[in-house]
Amino acid sequence: MSAIAAAGSGFLVAVLWFDLMFDVQVRRRTGEVLPPKILASISAYYRRVTIEATPMNRLVSAVMGLTVLAIVAEIVTGGTPWWIGWPSLAFALSAMGLAGARIIPNAKRLARATDSVDVQTRLARSIYREHLYCLAAMIAVLALQLVAAQD
Repeated sequence: MSAIAAAGSGFLVAVLWFDLMFDVQVRRRTGEVLPPKILASISAYYRRVTIEATPMNRLVSAVMGLTVLAIVAEIVTGGTPWWIGWPSLAFALSAMGLAGARIIPNAKRLARATDSVDVQTRLARSIYREHLYCLAAMIAVLALQLVAAQD
């Protein structure tokens, strides 16, 4: 199960990396609103990946589910020490919960580009910060699962 959880978390790290390649445009922008060119770039990316990429965008949700199931199976079967399984589950669920509750809805909203520039700026900055947390959490899951896979 560690190999499945490691593969799933590695895939999700890669997805987050691609998202952050667009999100990073908000970095070091201290003005109240982001320039229209930056908002258009980020918005176009999220329009492609959250709205136009159906059904391929469902793959990410499927991998999330499979990764959680693999971690739960490790815990239930005792396939990994508690200090690998439980923290892996906590990190994964916190990142995936944040994605489902805030990041995906905000990305879809930003993708539509119907809000004011102020709101779009707030959404873009929020998505960036939350993606940074998710990246750190999923890297932690990946590291723990790689340790487990070596045993």
